[in-house]
Amino acid sequence: MTKLAYLECPTGIAGDMCLGALVDVGVPLEYLIEQLKKLGIAQEYELQAQPVHRNGQLATKVHVKLQHHQNEYTHHHGRHLPEIEQIIIDAKLPLRAQKWSLEVFRQLAVAEGAVHGIAPEKVHFHEVGAVDAIVDIVGTCLGLDWLEIDKLYCSALPTGGGTVKAAHGRLPVPVPAVLKLWQMRGCPVYSNNIERELVTPTGAAIATTLAHGFGAPPAMTIHKIGLGPGSIDLPIPNILRLWLGESRDQGVNISDPSSCVETIAVLETQIDDLSPQAIGYVFEALFEAGAVDVFTQSIGMKKSRLGILLSVICHPEQLKACEAVLFQETTTLGIRHSLQQRTILPREIQKVGTKYGTVRVKVAWMGKKLVNIQPEYEDCAQLAKKHQIAWREIHRQALSSWYAQHE
Repeated sequence: MTKLAYLECPTGIAGDMCLGALVDVGVPLEYLIEQLKKLGIAQEYELQAQPVHRNGQLATKVHVKLQHHQNEYTHHHGRHLPEIEQIIIDAKLPLRAQKWSLEVFRQLAVAEGAVHGIAPEKVHFHEVGAVDAIVDIVGTCLGLDWLEIDKLYCSALPTGGGTVKAAHGRLPVPVPAVLKLWQMRGCPVYSNNIERELVTPTGAAIATTLAHGFGAPPAMTIHKIGLGPGSIDLPIPNILRLWLGESRDQGVNISDPSSCVETIAVLETQIDDLSPQAIGYVFEALFEAGAVDVFTQSIGMKKSRLGILLSVICHPEQLKACEAVLFQETTTLGIRHSLQQRTILPREIQKVGTKYGTVRVKVAWMGKKLVNIQPEYEDCAQLAKKHQIAWREIHRQALSSWYAQHE
């Protein structure tokens, strides 16, 4: 089983909304408080939770209440990335929570640095580096680790609108750091016609760093829903919904058809100015990057030019790696990608013996019905070359041997 989480963000995402959803779904507030004490900044804040209603729906609001006696320099000037990283490292948190926390802050620093034209290490985090943001980010990572989440997914995010007061004056929404984070991750966004700040830099950093993919929910069996509210009332419930569930590992359960649906990413680009000799190399590089399948189709393009449509299928976590290969190894200037559901047959690899050697055979079922038996191409090819025999003869013997063993 793979434990999945899905962030549904109809009114955006912020750090405190993530904490609220995690506590609402069952992460003990006491656990978060005890773990966060290891950061060494407990005297600067107080963590509280309370039930609140948003448009009639009950949710759990988590407050990070700053103490008036906190260090004034830190409050007004923020912290640099190296200081925050050292705080997290020194805390000796659970390994995954530590790793995720460092990655989120690094992602945020890269985005802020790009906006201001400075190195990530030189960024003054201001609001996002204040105590409440450290607690939000590290607390979220602690909560996901406590739930033993294997993969996190996220919906498309609303852009919001209007302006917001920030350390550098009044800024348009989405603020520059959020836009940069969306751009860096290729995050899908849309307008829900609400003119407020809906996605904060902290929330954007959490989502764009930790989510394996964006879009529709992954195929999963839902076990719990956690509701984390925002701070204000909106025309629709201002709630982040955290779905918790499981998906079955593929290829092991031969009797349950519901275990045969998975979320995959599809990348497409059309090319008309690349040497055909390069396509074979692109295929190899994509498979090394984790592609499940790669194929081309001949197409006619503008100005009657002949070209190819290059398609890549991969799991969402390999999307960025495959996209990087396409940009590096082809002449494309743009790549379309989407998340889709695909139904696959449960399968397993079995080995059969022939008089020429052992061949692996892929066996697939639909429910309890056997529907496909295929000897592995590479094994047949290797034996055919070794013994100077036709590939199809090795293939035939492997099938015959398998059926003989299963009569």
